[in-house]
Amino acid sequence: MARMIHILNGPNLNLLGKREPEIYGADTLEDVAQRCAVLGRELALETAFYQSNHEGEIVEMIHRARAAAAGIIINPAAYTHTSVAILDALNTFEGPVLEVHISNVHRRESFRHHSYVSLRAEGVIAGCGVQGYDLALRRMAVLLG
Repeated sequence: MARMIHILNGPNLNLLGKREPEIYGADTLEDVAQRCAVLGRELALETAFYQSNHEGEIVEMIHRARAAAAGIIINPAAYTHTSVAILDALNTFEGPVLEVHISNVHRRESFRHHSYVSLRAEGVIAGCGVQGYDLALRRMAVLLG
């Protein structure tokens, strides 16, 4: 039976492929979701893919994952650097958490160098483009055995 992985995406990622393609690439979030579904099946993982521009909704997504998911992959986008609420919600989740960033946040503005989410994440993948989601799924399969 496939293990469920919730893939959560934060603000402005709905504009992926349209917003700053020189940083984030040409793939849309739907392209990423489809690739994750295909790779997930190969890895015996079922994926549920979500995006919200609202911090509270991301917290609610994490709460729902507590009952439904074996692991969480999260690209919190700008909330990475600001949201104690998302960190607190992730701390209530018992399975593994992996943090993904499309860009290399460490080569960007200094305020992007700090991540609240990293305090909870088993691993962080940054700067690998949308391939970071694939890497996170592969790592999640290892973490879940």
